[in-house]
Amino acid sequence: MKIIILGAGQVGTSVAANLVSEANDITVVDHNPDLLRELQDRFDLRTVMGHGAHPDVLLRAGAEDADMIIAVTNSDETNMVACQVAYTLFHTPTKIARVRAPSFLEQPKLFSSDALPIDVAISPEALVTDYIIRLIENPGTLQVLDFAGGRIRLVAVKAYYGGPLVGQELRTLQERMPQVEARVAAIYRQDRAIQPEGDTVIEVDDEVFFLAAPVHIRAVMGELRRLDESYKRLIIAGGGNIGTRLAKALEQSFRVKIIERKLGHCKRIAETLEKTIVLHGDAADQDLLLEENIESTDVFCAVTNDDEANILSAMLAKRLGARKVMALINRASYVDLVQSGSIDIAISPQQATIGSLLKHVRRGDVVMVHSLRRGAAEAIEAIAHGDKISSKVVGRAVGDLKLPKGASIGALVRGDAVIIAHKDTLIESEDHVILFLQDKKRISEVERLFQVGVTFL
Repeated sequence: MKIIILGAGQVGTSVAANLVSEANDITVVDHNPDLLRELQDRFDLRTVMGHGAHPDVLLRAGAEDADMIIAVTNSDETNMVACQVAYTLFHTPTKIARVRAPSFLEQPKLFSSDALPIDVAISPEALVTDYIIRLIENPGTLQVLDFAGGRIRLVAVKAYYGGPLVGQELRTLQERMPQVEARVAAIYRQDRAIQPEGDTVIEVDDEVFFLAAPVHIRAVMGELRRLDESYKRLIIAGGGNIGTRLAKALEQSFRVKIIERKLGHCKRIAETLEKTIVLHGDAADQDLLLEENIESTDVFCAVTNDDEANILSAMLAKRLGARKVMALINRASYVDLVQSGSIDIAISPQQATIGSLLKHVRRGDVVMVHSLRRGAAEAIEAIAHGDKISSKVVGRAVGDLKLPKGASIGALVRGDAVIIAHKDTLIESEDHVILFLQDKKRISEVERLFQVGVTFL
């Protein structure tokens, strides 16, 4: 596909890195020459310097025959106007805009062909908030990702010594829990992917990805580790968009405190929140944390705009006794550094966002993509179309499909029914098929399997 990306910031760079590796024709537009030079040094793509919403700049970027424009600059207004210009002057088929301000997002009528012709409005802040909420609602998880409208979830957990399934073959999971439908989709051992088979033995510290309906998640987790008690007390460091969204979503069910450095901002968010306690101060202030009983806090979540501040405050909170600490980290190089240390979960906004974009780039009818393992792996929800003659998957058993190496089908969603996939499970037309792909470079082989003729979404 020919794709124009507006904005060479962290989100734009992350999107470019993911898409350029899949043989797409990428052009990145930004007014900062240093960012563009850095991108050209790292990736095989074109760059154009200029304002992303200006018609002459879009023309130089190749908007006349572009398949898609992805506007992810730091300005909502620039992103929205760029989509309008691309639609009006160049008839660009797919237009995606990053929109951060809740006041825009709360007005869906704005994003239509007779208003602002934006096909998809993406809010990284909203996506990150949802991501963190799922982690808080499922104690002990490393990742919780929804498929088929939440009817089935992919969950990542670390196997601990003492878990009933640890040291056992995978096939014993079904024997121990005959009433629970679940499937282990992937195992990572010391960052090396292991294809799960019936005789695969789970070891201590394995990172295990499994698929299950939401009601069965805790039961399966209990086989891999001692279950964590539900969280009750939360401290959020940072009262920006994400911090305020988190507090608003959680304050009815949890005891929430926000620590914010700017006094004026404290006053504003205190007026919008009902039960949350808003504290003026520095989240890396040891005395403040002790005063607020950090040792009895279940989750400390650092979501300021400063990576270093998030890392330091989370490390301090952990040392002072917080049960679980999470830190929002934009720099990919920091994520690997901190997650192996005292920070329990490093949250990457780019990884939370990229899946929402990838599903619009995938060939075939792909309705959901989740980027995993810092972009190396993917979980995909694709819809099977056609019949046994026109499709390579419909009317065939899962075990008979020629899947690429490292790919596995974990489940099917047929209407309202969730079917955990076994080798003899037949795929029917209109089934939603949940696949796990250990190596994202094999994505084109999966796309070809699900195509009935070539279609772009």
